Amino acid sequence: MAKLPESVSSAWGKMDGPVIFTTVNSDGEPNSIYATCISKYSEEYLVVADNYFSKTKENIQSGSRGSLLFITDENKAYQVKGTIEYHTEGLIFDDMKKWNPGKHPGHAAAALKVEEVYAGSEKLL
Repeated sequence: MAKLPESVSSAWGKMDGPVIFTTVNSDGEPNSIYATCISKYSEEYLVVADNYFSKTKENIQSGSRGSLLFITDENKAYQVKGTIEYHTEGLIFDDMKKWNPGKHPGHAAAALKVEEVYAGSEKLL
């Protein structure tokens, strides 16, 4: 299973601001959202809490791959691409419930499985 390179794993801890989470619908139309309720579950999975997904949820349930783009406090950009698992129970869901703010519903955990990783335009994985 693919894992985040060490440099990107370290950069995750220096994230500045929200991430951009992108999915596509069955017609190939992209949908991007800002997400602030996020976590690195492991070196293999990055998780976005489904608090208010609409099109994003529909895209995931139709089999969309996705990407997660973030920038660090040093203005370095990283992008992670992969398949998305939608968890409404189990370990990843339970973990999301621990860090997702209580004021948000936390309907599910969208877990992006690390498959490709970029630092700017440079492919790392």
